[in-house]
Amino acid sequence: MKGWIGISLGDVTGVGPEVALKAVAAEAPADNTKYLFIGDEGVLTRLNKKLSLNLPLKKFSSYGDSGRFFTVSSAEPLAESLPAGAAPAAHASVSWLRHGGQRCLRGELDALVTAPVNKESIIRAGHKFVGQTEFLSEMANTKRTAMMLLGTDERGRWLRVALATVHIAIKSVPEKLTAEKIALAIELAAQSCRDLGLARAKIAVCGLNPHAGEGGQFGDEEIKTIAPAVLAEQQKGLDVVGPLSGDTVFHYALKGDFDAVVAMYHDQGLAPLKAVAFDSGINWTLGLPFIRTSPDHGTAFDIAGKGVARPDSLIAALKLAAAMAARRG
Repeated sequence: MKGWIGISLGDVTGVGPEVALKAVAAEAPADNTKYLFIGDEGVLTRLNKKLSLNLPLKKFSSYGDSGRFFTVSSAEPLAESLPAGAAPAAHASVSWLRHGGQRCLRGELDALVTAPVNKESIIRAGHKFVGQTEFLSEMANTKRTAMMLLGTDERGRWLRVALATVHIAIKSVPEKLTAEKIALAIELAAQSCRDLGLARAKIAVCGLNPHAGEGGQFGDEEIKTIAPAVLAEQQKGLDVVGPLSGDTVFHYALKGDFDAVVAMYHDQGLAPLKAVAFDSGINWTLGLPFIRTSPDHGTAFDIAGKGVARPDSLIAALKLAAAMAARRG
């Protein structure tokens, strides 16, 4: 492990800079990791002082610099006070995300942790943008990626959910859901279990319709698309079952019957995940040529600047990124 984790600050009018600084302050004593904050130096310096964290931030010049906490920016300095969702903040968040991805692709960072951006603000500022997952996948020139959300409940039980489709309208899911997308999510979910060092990689696949279609009574996607995809992956030797009813499968996964669940659409997977790990959920992009994690929450404009944002999710994202980097060695 090189010992470097990059953190792109996201939208500075949200809670990203706050939770990033708080998370690093909390995690720094655990090891000798060096942190590269990719974002506005002025924002970080002022916030570091305001929160009384007193991290010894230094302007980055080279990877041989002494110290552990560095700042670098690829955007013009931002005004000290910006309204929520301001265009300059949106432009900067995209620039910093790109900068972090480029450093990872060059092999300069062990991992990239991305603070929340605001899609609406980015699009309004003139960018074509679906999400950070899609942005980094395009940068890496790969389409074989999937979003996994994972976290633990108050008893330490893990729930890991990979998504077959992500940021599309519900009405588009039946049309966009293909056997290829389901197979990719299954394969990447199984690989994630191996990457995590789990003893097995038992995957459950959700149905799309209530009761997994009830034998075709509530739709035929299970019969025509999902079941054949599961069978094909079983024939490849993967330990995968489904389609199973989405209203029960997460209960059994939380009990430990399954190591990961493949959900058919965004809210099918994220609703149960956030029910059990709202404050500590992690977004992990599977299939990238580098490690990328993120907190599983948004910019939270309503509490930005108040100093009350909880860093739990970003701490969890940092821990996973560091653990994965150590495993890759």
